[in-house]
Amino acid sequence: MLLKSMLETTTLNPLLSQLTKNLNPSFFHQVIQILRDNFSRKASKSALHLLANVCQRGRNRIKAAEAGAATVLIDLLLDTNEKRYCEWSLSVLEQLCRCVEGRAKLLKHAAGLAVVSRKILRVSQVANKRGLRILYSIAKFSATPSVVQEMLQLGVGAKLCLVIQVDCGVGKNKERGAEILKLHAKEWKKNIFMLVKNYTVFSFSAMLSDNDNFMQHLQCMHSMNPVVGS
Repeated sequence: MLLKSMLETTTLNPLLSQLTKNLNPSFFHQVIQILRDNFSRKASKSALHLLANVCQRGRNRIKAAEAGAATVLIDLLLDTNEKRYCEWSLSVLEQLCRCVEGRAKLLKHAAGLAVVSRKILRVSQVANKRGLRILYSIAKFSATPSVVQEMLQLGVGAKLCLVIQVDCGVGKNKERGAEILKLHAKEWKKNIFMLVKNYTVFSFSAMLSDNDNFMQHLQCMHSMNPVVGS
């Protein structure tokens, strides 16, 4: 396969310069098959870099999603904790989740939301940023009641609370975590016992201070469970 050979022997920039802006579906199937086969670490890394670059264009995101990129990337994240692999896989997923097709593919995978949430706070600041952007896209554009419920069951809400509490939950990451929680404040409120099962709610209640009823409910919960999460 020509593309496989090129990814093995060619550096990324010259290869990108040879690609046209309007890539055909066959190209994406080839790149994704390289990731699926994982026959060479060099080729796999180059394939991830390649997807991250070409998926900056909207049409390419759709083609990559339709070719099965999200499924392969989620499987890759399930199988590795290597920093660079995780960062680049999340980077491509973040690009894919900017389109309806990409979000649908991620949600269709049984481990899609779970693996993204799990990588946050476990890999690097870059992974945190990409993972939170993915969750934001899902929460803002594809959050059906069943999706929000799945997020709660998987502990996504608790992870977001943790993001805004820990030392690395600063700046944009902290703001993004708060934005995601605010998008579905009513649903989090209905499921408050699940949300506070493992983490304190002090920062969460402060973050949602614009919702008086919700804040009062959380403060009441905190007073009844002052050592939750300690």
